[in-house]
Amino acid sequence: MVDIELKPIGVIHSPYATKEETPIQGVFRPDVTGWVELFPEFAEGLKDIEMFSHIYLIYFFDRSGPVHLVRPMLLDDQPHGVFASRYPARPSGIGLTIVQFMKREANRLEVAGIDILDGTPLLDIKPYVRRFDLFPDAGEGWFTGKPERPKPPGRE
Repeated sequence: MVDIELKPIGVIHSPYATKEETPIQGVFRPDVTGWVELFPEFAEGLKDIEMFSHIYLIYFFDRSGPVHLVRPMLLDDQPHGVFASRYPARPSGIGLTIVQFMKREANRLEVAGIDILDGTPLLDIKPYVRRFDLFPDAGEGWFTGKPERPKPPGRE
């Protein structure tokens, strides 16, 4: 097995200071904006990013908590495997989200639909390409019919 060392290329900024206020997916808060700050030595790699409406942010879950390979999930009391979920406490610690690209100012990108804690380390950016990334007939597995957020206790 090869040892892997990942180094952040920047920092993600959002209005979310706690896990509790962060949406489970950005699609549920499309108007919430944040910004991505690349370290200056990587800014040249943003050439042509303005040509895309959406981008993937690949980041490190630096505050996700202990990893359990099988556990109940936020939207379901039944235990599911971590690889059949989007739960943030993962063996690799790698997170992935799609955000709407709004504008670029030098090494800063304004994005909308953000669902990441403020100060999260950014590992990579990739463009969302509809022709490659859209699968309209994809199944949702155990997520089918689940609400955006679990109901608060006493409000079932």
